[in-house]
Amino acid sequence: MNWVNEGKTDRMWRIILGIIFLILGFVTHYGLSVLFFILAVLALFTGLSGNCLIYRLFGINTCRRR
Repeated sequence: MNWVNEGKTDRMWRIILGIIFLILGFVTHYGLSVLFFILAVLALFTGLSGNCLIYRLFGINTCRRR
């Protein structure tokens, strides 16, 4: 079974957004920083693993390999 459902471009943007959210988590106040850290973890996890649960639920696959 193929668990990867994100293409290279999709993964690259998620990693970039994860890094941006991580930086924002360090430079904002407590309430927003927690939100940014959660978003960073989610974006980095999905970007590095290549698997997005929401994509899987809706049957979306941006990966060219089948």
